[in-house]
Amino acid sequence: MHTRDTPSEPAGYVPERREFYRIEDRIGLELNKLAPSAGLDENVFNVDHLEILEAEFRRLDQDIKSQLASLADQDRLLTGLIKSLNGKLDTLARIMAFQQNPLQPGDWQDVTLSEGGLAFCASPQAWQTGDRLAVRMTLPPELSQPRAIAQVLDIQADETGSVRVHTGFIRIQDSDRQQIARHVMRWQIRQRQKE
Repeated sequence: MHTRDTPSEPAGYVPERREFYRIEDRIGLELNKLAPSAGLDENVFNVDHLEILEAEFRRLDQDIKSQLASLADQDRLLTGLIKSLNGKLDTLARIMAFQQNPLQPGDWQDVTLSEGGLAFCASPQAWQTGDRLAVRMTLPPELSQPRAIAQVLDIQADETGSVRVHTGFIRIQDSDRQQIARHVMRWQIRQRQKE
């Protein structure tokens, strides 16, 4: 469910305004606690060798999409075939990315996600307010893997004996934030279609 502020609060309560829509989702979640002295640009997931290839892949994907728009006016059959091939390549890329770093069943968690941060459940001793963590998310069904550095903003106990850890992204690439935004938008569309 997406929300921007908290409804139905007591009289005199000033609701907290949210900058981003939030969704409740189940995603692959990898977390690495950063040492207090660690820099914000440390590569804890060892992905530098793929960043150039990923950038090239995104550039080519945008080229194909822009050319398909003009081709659609000339030949619908060819446009349909190229869209299918492009979709097949996208699926293959997601499969290869997922096989490269397979997530175990325990890596999938129910979270609250927005472009500004995420909240997840953890054991009470795992995190403290102010801790910084490297986050890599796997967002189904596209299996995109945005990464960010987040800071623990708040920790709240729940009825199960675990805690709900609320974080805010303090460093995130624009492309990763856009992946999250697209995921949130697609999630909202899927929810509307179910209604």
